[in-house]
Amino acid sequence: MATLAEPLTQTDPIESFRAEVRAWIAENFPAALRGKDTGMSAIEGGHEPSADEEAWRVAMGDKGWGVPTWPKEYGGGGLDRAQARVLQEELGRAGAYNPIGGMGVMMFGPTLLEYGTEEQKQKHIPDIAKANVRWCQGYSEPNAGSDLANIQTFAEDKGDHYILNGQKTWTSGGQWADKCFCLVRTDKTQKHAGISFLLIDDMHAEGIEVRPIKLISGASPFCETFFTDVKVPKGNLVGREGQGWEIGTRLLQHERSSLSGGGGSAGRMMAGPTLADLAKKYRGTDDKGRLNDSDLRMRLVRHEMDARAFALTLRRAALEAKSNSGPSAATSIMKNVGARVTQDRAELGVEIMGMQGLGWEGEGFSSAEIAQTRTWLWGKAVSIYGGSTEIQNNVIAKRILGMLDHQ
Repeated sequence: MATLAEPLTQTDPIESFRAEVRAWIAENFPAALRGKDTGMSAIEGGHEPSADEEAWRVAMGDKGWGVPTWPKEYGGGGLDRAQARVLQEELGRAGAYNPIGGMGVMMFGPTLLEYGTEEQKQKHIPDIAKANVRWCQGYSEPNAGSDLANIQTFAEDKGDHYILNGQKTWTSGGQWADKCFCLVRTDKTQKHAGISFLLIDDMHAEGIEVRPIKLISGASPFCETFFTDVKVPKGNLVGREGQGWEIGTRLLQHERSSLSGGGGSAGRMMAGPTLADLAKKYRGTDDKGRLNDSDLRMRLVRHEMDARAFALTLRRAALEAKSNSGPSAATSIMKNVGARVTQDRAELGVEIMGMQGLGWEGEGFSSAEIAQTRTWLWGKAVSIYGGSTEIQNNVIAKRILGMLDHQ
């Protein structure tokens, strides 16, 4: 029987945490940034961060909440999945965003936590958790795209170091990056077993040349990268020699999970005014407030249903991944579905705005409206980067459905 000194009920731990998060955000998030998700572009080199953006990055980095579920000993938040979800909800409620991101967070960090030595984790993870460094990915080559295992960039063993020579292409953010995680060949006699996972500590080192590739959308996030007699210490090898294919494919699962879940560019593409907002503004409504175009109305409803079902499936998949060993081959399904939803949105946006969406750039809220055609052009890459749709279909067929190649 409870005494007068004892409370009759206990505070819900999650709601207590929610109150803590809400108070912290109110104290630390600059009001001028409300509703402006500029964090990713600042991290990846799109623009120089403002004083408010920099202050917010530092605050989130120091708190560890930029990578909320990573271990505290490496600069993460040490939160469980439920707490991380509360943090995400409260950021959204406050019109705030997570300023810690990029390839270090979405791909390399989780992989290094799994395969790296303690020395490598202590060296690299804290800086990723605070967004102090920018990482790029050295995977594809001119003759090793879909057939990634055909890479020829060679790391020659020189005792305590390697000498690296070769070329990478589609190096996203290479012109802004400080460091690079790279698949290289250490054995020319074996295809998959001859690949190793190597870290390039300085993208500005002698022998490294980066050339941006201009895209039809006007942006230049992709690059060609050339390595000529670049010296790389043996301590930068992740795992053992010949383990690169295993580590590299594991990293791709993290990438596809992040891209399909909106942590990458696909998710940012879907930000901005909703399709219903655009349609009501540019197509008009009837006396009942419905869109005048009944066919468009039905297609918008179907798209919204697909998008919401996809979001719920992602949440369920995240919970299942947490109870197992992280992302699985199922990320290939999510990647393909996410690409379709994203591209469908772009197609509908162009149709809704027509000639009024031909603008290339603008200011404020209007920029997300007028650049529909540019967004549509850029969106064609969504079903290619991170592994093309055809490659994902192969993964789904072999690793999920158990279908084998017929000889």
